[in-house]
Amino acid sequence: MSSVLVMGGARSGKSRFAEDLCARTGLEKHYVATGRAFDDEMRSRIDRHKADRADAGWTTHEEPEALAALLQRIDAPGRTVLVDCLTVWVTNRMMAQADVEAEGRRLAALVPELKAEIVFVTNEVGLGIVPENAMARAFRDHAGRLHQAIAAVAAEVYFVAAGLPLKMKG
Repeated sequence: MSSVLVMGGARSGKSRFAEDLCARTGLEKHYVATGRAFDDEMRSRIDRHKADRADAGWTTHEEPEALAALLQRIDAPGRTVLVDCLTVWVTNRMMAQADVEAEGRRLAALVPELKAEIVFVTNEVGLGIVPENAMARAFRDHAGRLHQAIAAVAAEVYFVAAGLPLKMKG
């Protein structure tokens, strides 16, 4: 497996598929959550996901911004690391007015160096209409370029729809 990108729409089953990929490795499981609790509904979702992962033997790392640095810190042979999700990370970096393109390149360059098995989950956002506002267009563009960069270095790429994975690479 070494490195995998799992893409799909909202509620497509991509996270469940990615978690299953990680579980099948039999390795020590680490979950990198990029979400932030900006409201009560998101806080509730995060708490529910934390509880679900704790029961399933995951070590959870919450990192909304310094993703590459965290991956370097927790990288080790014998581990599988699930990053959920890249599009939330892009949002966080945009809100911080960071150089998303440079950080995306840094992340993609890191992937082949990692000793851990890594699975990235992300939302495919380029299948709809062109967004009407500049920020939404910038988000779509940043996410699309990041997806291309990670897909280029990933050993496997899947697209998930209705819970069904389509293997695109590897």
